[in-house]
Amino acid sequence: MQGAFREHQRALDGCGVNSVLIKKPEQLEGISGLIIPGGESTTIGKLLNEFNLLKPVKKMGEEGLPIFGTCAGLILLARNIAGSEQPRLGLMDITVERNAFGRQVDSFEADTDIPALGPEPFRAVFIRAPHILGVSSGVEVLASFDGKIVFARQGKFLAAAFHPELTGDLRVHRYFLDKCL
Repeated sequence: MQGAFREHQRALDGCGVNSVLIKKPEQLEGISGLIIPGGESTTIGKLLNEFNLLKPVKKMGEEGLPIFGTCAGLILLARNIAGSEQPRLGLMDITVERNAFGRQVDSFEADTDIPALGPEPFRAVFIRAPHILGVSSGVEVLASFDGKIVFARQGKFLAAAFHPELTGDLRVHRYFLDKCL
């Protein structure tokens, strides 16, 4: 609906996985995982509602569908969003803050240590990125940057404050495929 969905498709292709774009509830049938891309979380939440996808995706997530959210997708996965009542899935026991690293002009790339991906740092792309303010005991923090949580997993849910689809590095997508699917 919005965001870098084509880039996620290219990453999945690079991992040898077939993917489909979801724009209608009936397209959810038979999927084995879902990636919610970056973009503008308020807009994506409204579109999920408008296209009758919010409730079915939430239900599928509650029933065990693996879901990976990047940037705005992370915000939509969060149970709590600081200072916002926007539509969300609320599937992860995390609290997030939108635009935690600044505005669009403050976007940046940085080498980020993510031990779950191996010893080599991941070159993360942060664009108006959120961060995770707090997690419950069931959430595994996978990475922090500048003292802020930017990558976490809870069961079959994975959330990244950065955009792994904008790099040539497939390790984050492979992690989702290996650990969550």
